[in-house]
Amino acid sequence: MSIRDELKSAVLQLSDASVRPHDFEELALEIFRFQAASNYTYKEYLSFLKVNPTKVSRLEKIPFLPIQFFKHHKIVSDAAPTQIIFESSGTTGDTTSKHLVSDLPFYEYISQRIFEQFYGPLSDFHILALLPSYLERNNSSLVYMVQSFIYRTYSKESGFYLKNTSELIQQLRQLSNQNSKRKVLLIGVTFALLDLAESGEDLSFMEKLKDRLIVMETGGMKGRRKELLREEVHEILTSAFGIEKIHSEYGMTELLSQGYSKGDGIFELPQTMKVLLREINDPFKIISTVNFKTNNERTLIRGGINVVDLANIDSCCFIETQDLGAYNTENQSFSIIGRFDNSDIRGCNLMVV
Repeated sequence: MSIRDELKSAVLQLSDASVRPHDFEELALEIFRFQAASNYTYKEYLSFLKVNPTKVSRLEKIPFLPIQFFKHHKIVSDAAPTQIIFESSGTTGDTTSKHLVSDLPFYEYISQRIFEQFYGPLSDFHILALLPSYLERNNSSLVYMVQSFIYRTYSKESGFYLKNTSELIQQLRQLSNQNSKRKVLLIGVTFALLDLAESGEDLSFMEKLKDRLIVMETGGMKGRRKELLREEVHEILTSAFGIEKIHSEYGMTELLSQGYSKGDGIFELPQTMKVLLREINDPFKIISTVNFKTNNERTLIRGGINVVDLANIDSCCFIETQDLGAYNTENQSFSIIGRFDNSDIRGCNLMVV
């Protein structure tokens, strides 16, 4: 078994019952040394920073690769053969990020396990996907993930919807009349869910679905609508669909793992991910949570989001995103509060404030 495969096996063994906090750090450091040696772009970046990988002994000291590198460089570890290239969305003429994925079964397994960790078996769902801007492309990681989810629901009622919202409403109406315990997941890009909510169609029948319905937005207006605060979006959607909370997914082209929110934009992470916050004016300084108390207002800290995604063994596990976030030191959840100026506005659950 190669080092690459051994590391993937170790990632798959992470579980709630067995993982102590420092186990994640130990594995992250092991993967860091592997990628520092085998990922040409990351190796050159570390060299530029004059970082000796053998002297990095703490997670907080690992340099994070700016996410913009995925636009202009080939981010691959161990010369792994590429099976598919996922590409971020962008306006015409923009340079988009490209994620070269070398192990699709690994991605499918990780994403399914994460979803089921938060929501239960996919076979308990009908999934209706309203992802027009993503379906218009053939290289979306979100479409690939949702497609694999739909397959694993084993439901003939599951499916994708592009602009045929009348068919989507008809399907929802049909499901509302079924005497079934199966939950219904309506997952959509934010602008499309808003368009559906404000379509003028009679959605009162969804009252019968409210105990089984989960509406999940994936973020992004894609230039189709004015950017809104998350609270404004969720108020419109909850009112239209007759539910109390809007769920959200935190993911992006450059990651293989996802975080999920079951309401109020508060995200929880799977065992394969960790979020660290960096100082806004110093990208190389991680904000320590050690000195923050858990019984006063200092529980929440704010800064730029750095993501550790241990599933990203074949590319880079340590990514400096352009998101601004708030981190709760008490329960290790986080929320998105905006983006850095002049950064791209795209997917990955985001409301600019």
